[in-house]
Amino acid sequence: MGELSVRREAPSTPVRHEWDPFRAMRSLLEWDPFREVGPAMPPTRLSDFDPAFELREAPTGFALHADLPGVKEQDLEVNITGNRLTVKGKRESEAKEEKEGTYYVYERSYGSFSRTFTLPGDIDATKVRAELKDGVLKIELPKRPEAQPQKILIKGGAGSATPVS
Repeated sequence: MGELSVRREAPSTPVRHEWDPFRAMRSLLEWDPFREVGPAMPPTRLSDFDPAFELREAPTGFALHADLPGVKEQDLEVNITGNRLTVKGKRESEAKEEKEGTYYVYERSYGSFSRTFTLPGDIDATKVRAELKDGVLKIELPKRPEAQPQKILIKGGAGSATPVS
């Protein structure tokens, strides 16, 4: 094979940067005098396990979905008190098997969690349903019938009634 030669030339005109006050402010805000020292105390967290939640409102109620992989049904608790929905649970760590080899990445998290959501007061608590399937918790929170949208009939001058949504 032939030789590969690389030639770099310096730019003929030097690049000038005009003074940008925003760039200067960003660099000042990014400056951390203690970066090299490191934290005196490591940050403390109550739990490493922090599941993702999704809460959506529809005309007939609310739907909450939570990604809870590895959480067993007996380790999960869902409570509704007034207009507050609380989801608590835990994911137990698996026993590490000491096999030949070295772990290069161990990013799985375990522990307990608790999340509370404040909902409008028009939830029918007697009809709330929860299901844990394939690592996803689904909670349906229907609204009371009086809080759901109602169609109102408008009577026309010709005697016919037309429903309005």
